[in-house]
Amino acid sequence: MATARTTGILLAFNCSRSVANLALHFVALVWLALHFSAAHAVPAFARQTHQPCVACHIGAFGPQLTPFGRQFKLQGYTLETGDDRKIPLSMMLVETFTHTQKAQAESPGSGFNRNDNVELEQASAFLAGRISDHLGIFAQATYSGNGGKVGWDNVELRYARSNQIGSHAVVWGISLNNNPGVSDVYNTIPAWQYPYMSPDLAPSAPATPVLFGAVAGQVIGASAYAQLDDAWYAEAGGYRSLSPAFLRTVNTDFSGRVTGVAPYARIAYTRNVSNGNFEIGGVIFKMRRGLVGTNTAGDSESLPGPADRFEDIGVDASYQHIGNGDHIVTVKALYVHEQERLDASFAAGSAERLHGSLRSLNLDASYWYKNTWGVTLGGFANNGSRDALLYPVTGRPTTNGGIAEFNWNPFGKTDSWAKPFANLRLGVQYTFYTRFAGAVRSIDGNNRRATDNNTLFVYAWTAL
Repeated sequence: MATARTTGILLAFNCSRSVANLALHFVALVWLALHFSAAHAVPAFARQTHQPCVACHIGAFGPQLTPFGRQFKLQGYTLETGDDRKIPLSMMLVETFTHTQKAQAESPGSGFNRNDNVELEQASAFLAGRISDHLGIFAQATYSGNGGKVGWDNVELRYARSNQIGSHAVVWGISLNNNPGVSDVYNTIPAWQYPYMSPDLAPSAPATPVLFGAVAGQVIGASAYAQLDDAWYAEAGGYRSLSPAFLRTVNTDFSGRVTGVAPYARIAYTRNVSNGNFEIGGVIFKMRRGLVGTNTAGDSESLPGPADRFEDIGVDASYQHIGNGDHIVTVKALYVHEQERLDASFAAGSAERLHGSLRSLNLDASYWYKNTWGVTLGGFANNGSRDALLYPVTGRPTTNGGIAEFNWNPFGKTDSWAKPFANLRLGVQYTFYTRFAGAVRSIDGNNRRATDNNTLFVYAWTAL
């Protein structure tokens, strides 16, 4: 959930720009996080459970969950040890450095250079933990250096219960959240998928299925879920649009109103194997969305008329070898096929064809030594149907490449200094492209090559 860039290994406040940004927005971050709930105090997860971060997270901290972390989330963030409740806030800072192989044609953001940018990419405040015996919350407010605003991020309110039905153990609950897939626990669905940190000042794939964050933070939804015998998992629910006025209040972009309810469904099977576990599953997300324009005040608003239709169907698998914690191996895969009927875009003349499709394949494998040293290799392949209006330079969205990342976590383990308060991850990530926006050469009409978008990303990610 954090990112960082710097020519060497930069810590969170090594640049005057970042210090100024933090000073201006720190108070706003705390205020926004505190207003995600009423006055009922809940502790941060590690202090609540009296467990080190490695109990729930592979790699000392971050979004990748262990089996214990999965169950903690499924049970509504309610597990508690002791009654010494503390302030329910945590903080996160990500300082980054981004370098592309060739300078971009334009600045990637206001106030940034065409290349070699240092940025306070994220500063977040969290309200996270147990509210009552069966109710818990995870709420994040984030300041972004690219844009200079504080807005809401992933938010989930979860009600959960556990029951014994005959010889079967059942965990069931309801999740209220603002991002399709944020309720998932397997780190294969895009809301929590690798890379966990990525540059926001570098080029990225021009087109991916809508499940990959197209309406993140722009909707509100509820889903019911159940897990049987720590093995079978099923979830189903739906999402509706939030108003453009509300999204302006929480500083979130509006990319078009979702028509009616957008259904979401998830199924997975987990099996314990020697020193680890294996998971296989599937996901469906369907959505109808209208086009967006601007009113006389310059604000985004929905346009009348037909809606574009999207149907995403995905299959995923993951494997974790944890053993005694010295040598941890994880492998994950997700393939998503999106079928499109572009009634609105076709009628508006922004799509050449009424019907289209997108396909996305993501793979990654990582090795961690004692949750301290980590290496991850990943690959991605995005493809889709030809459309000269949607993809005007080459007519295709095809973007393929890979990621190599090295991490060092000096803190966050069982015996770390100031656990569980002090957590630090230093990362060096390199993303390369073999094809970008459908081409190897002249990807933008200006003789820019796919390899020119290769990106070195260095970050320092700290959580308190």
